[in-house]
Parts: sequence; C-alpha cells; structure tokens
Amino acid sequence: MAKRILQMVRPMVEKIKKYLQWHILDSYILRKFLGSVVYSITLLMTIIIVVDISENLQRFLDNNAPMSAVITGYYLNFIPYFINLFIPLFTFISVIWFTSKLSANNEIVAILNGGVSFYRMLYPYIVGALIVASFAIFLSNFVVPRTNQQLYKFKETYMGESSLARVNVHIKNSSNSYIYIERWTKAEKTGYQFTYEELGDQSLNYRISAQQAVYNDENKRWMLMDGFERRIVKGQEIFSRFKSKDTVFNLTPTTLNQDAYVSETMSSSQLRQFIKDEKAKGSTLVDQYIIEQQRRWANPFGTIIMTIFALCVSSRKTRRGVGVHIFIGMGLAFSFVFFQQISTVFSVQGNMPPGLGTWMPNIICMILCVFMLKNTSK
Repeated sequence: MAKRILQMVRPMVEKIKKYLQWHILDSYILRKFLGSVVYSITLLMTIIIVVDISENLQRFLDNNAPMSAVITGYYLNFIPYFINLFIPLFTFISVIWFTSKLSANNEIVAILNGGVSFYRMLYPYIVGALIVASFAIFLSNFVVPRTNQQLYKFKETYMGESSLARVNVHIKNSSNSYIYIERWTKAEKTGYQFTYEELGDQSLNYRISAQQAVYNDENKRWMLMDGFERRIVKGQEIFSRFKSKDTVFNLTPTTLNQDAYVSETMSSSQLRQFIKDEKAKGSTLVDQYIIEQQRRWANPFGTIIMTIFALCVSSRKTRRGVGVHIFIGMGLAFSFVFFQQISTVFSVQGNMPPGLGTWMPNIICMILCVFMLKNTSK
C-alpha cells in the first residue's frame, strides 16, 4: 500500500520540482529547515513538560490522579496545545539556528557567489514555512480542539477546576428578555443575584429577581429563593415577594457553564455557528471567541512571516559567531509573543476589534520583514 502511494505521489512531486526549478541545494536547505523545527519543538517541549511536572506533581498526588491518566489524559493532550500555541516561535528559533550555522560556515556566501540570488534562496525557506503552516492549520482546526476536550475533562476530574465560578453573566434569553446572574457556580448549579426581565415596546413589562436560583436536573426547572416579582398589567404595577418559587426559563446550566475556553474545544464549523448564536444572545465573551477563531489562522500565517524575518536577521555573517544571532532572535521572538498578548488584552478590554488585535503582530512583523528584505545584504 505504501509503495503504491509513493508511486502515485512521486510523479506529482517531480512535476512540482520541475515547475519550481528545484535543485539539490534547495532540498539541502529544506532538510535543514524541517530538521531544525522538529529538533527545536522536541527540545523546548521537553523543557516545558519538565517545568509543568515540577509545578503540578503535588496536585496530581493530592487528587490521586493515576499515572496512566496523567500521561494519556493530560500530557498527550497538553503537547499538541503548546506546539500549536508556540509554533511561530519554534519556527523562528529554528531558522535563526540553522541559518546562522550556514552563515558561520560561509555556505550562504558560497551560494550567493555561485550566482544564486538572495530572493531565489528564499524558495526552500518559503516551502518549509508553508509545510509548517499547513501542519499548524491542521493542528489548530482539527487536532487541538479534540485534545483540549480531553485535557479539560482531566482538569475537571483530577485538578478541581470545575468548581471555578463565573461572574457577571449577561444573557439575551430571547428577542425581548434578558437574564443577569452576578455569580454562577458550576458544581452547585446555583446562581446568585438572579434577575430576569422582559421588555415591552416602551417599558419594562416583567421582572423577577432572587437571591439564589438553583437548577433541578430531575424536573428541568428553576427554584428561585428570597426574591420579588414585578409585573405591569394595563398600566398597573403588580408587586409581590416570595420565599421560594418554582418556575421555568429557556435557560440551562450548559449555557451558563460556558466560559472563554469553551471555544478551544470546538471545530472551526462549530465555532462559527457558536459565535453567531452567542452574538444573538448578547454574550460578553463573543470577542474572546472571535480571537480564538482568528488565532487559528493568524498563528500559521505567522510562521511564514517569522521564517522570512529570521532569515533576514541571521543570513549575515558576524565575527561574534552564532550566539549573537540567537540572542537577537530570542529577543525578537519573545517580543513578538509579548506583543501578541498585549494586542489580545486590548481586543478584549479595549476598543480594538478582536480580529485586528489577533492579526496586528503579524501585520507589524510583515512590515518589518519588507523593510529588512530591502536592506539585507545580498
């Protein structure tokens, strides 16, 4: 079966090579590129896992998490998430590393003196970046949502994260009704400072508030405690208090349990529909869902930009050796990650559109890449 696949793929690959005028030198650089990416991912993920084990080992022991569950339920799902999150950083460091070595060994000088232009030398780098970007798109849209589901299940079971409460929950229940809960506890299925309102054409028609609202799974009803009810009937206000009231709302704990991280467990098609539904409900977390949607495409695109950026930084030979390029590259890479976080915060809490905030680091790096390409020694 494998031989048949190779026989089918090989002619296609040869046609692509002929079209791109692909040479042995391009294959050499591409192997260096992909090998360095795999090596850097392996090395950095090993460091991340060791640090994570040192931080969470006591929590695993305190919650009696089995070793098999820690390995299969946590770390096998933890690894794809972090690879996807930092893949532009991994790519940038990899290109800095192997290109600096090529430069230190005078290989880049020999390539340029052999009649190959600097822009032609970009071919294998772009192809390598496209391969890594395609892998990142596959990870972020298909693999990571599934692994995140398993990862969050593990955290809820063994790390006690299901007990975290949501605060200031606003929901558009229908076209003319709204629900507000000051604090919702997932484990107890209880909301505190609950308010339900129905709006008329010009005024508030109905309002019910309670100190607590508890959901009953058996009869699918809500029990409201210590509250009051206000209704407007033919211009007259009817006001009453109650100690407890059994009622029904078009609302379930599933809706209330959703947080900013629920979008990370959805496929792209599910996420698109989910964002439409949440916009209709007036959810306060829509911006964060949009950021997650855009990040799934901005991160892979960032690998291409960071590849060109790294080539421009490390292609020039320096007397101080490879270390200088790595030092500069690490500084630029972490500046990129830092700026990503800043732009995300501005998108969520500021006036910047969430889509623009997600793509802003890539846009700035792309402008810098164009500037460096024009001014890099060729």
